[in-house]
Amino acid sequence: MKTLATTITKHGTWGSVFGRRSKPVKTIAEDLRSLIIGLHPDTVEVPRKGDKAVAYGFGEKKMSESYCYLMPQTDRVNVGFWSGALLEDTNNLMEGKGKKLRHVKIFDRETARSAKIAHLIYLAISERQSALGIPAPTQEKIRKTA
Repeated sequence: MKTLATTITKHGTWGSVFGRRSKPVKTIAEDLRSLIIGLHPDTVEVPRKGDKAVAYGFGEKKMSESYCYLMPQTDRVNVGFWSGALLEDTNNLMEGKGKKLRHVKIFDRETARSAKIAHLIYLAISERQSALGIPAPTQEKIRKTA
């Protein structure tokens, strides 16, 4: 499948967010990035050096058009979901008590590549798509995994 992802670099680059991180953290982040692009090939990727995160969504506005972000930590990568409180987290993976924001701490490649994480990202994509009134894509645009 051809990748159509668009990266907007006016706020930073992948390297400015993940470049100085440990090899394990970079590898986990790259696995998650591949997973997101695999699920939503025409995603908009917005690295934000100031936020120390890379957002993914249907446009560059992080709070309204993005569905998730990757944020490096010392020993892991957090996958954050802007509207995580609205998602059905049947595996109880998400943490957080805010009004909407939730995150999952990813410590290893196995978890980063898991069907459970893929399913949460899929739900987040679907939630944002619905909230933005974007017509349902074909299976080539978003592949459901569960």
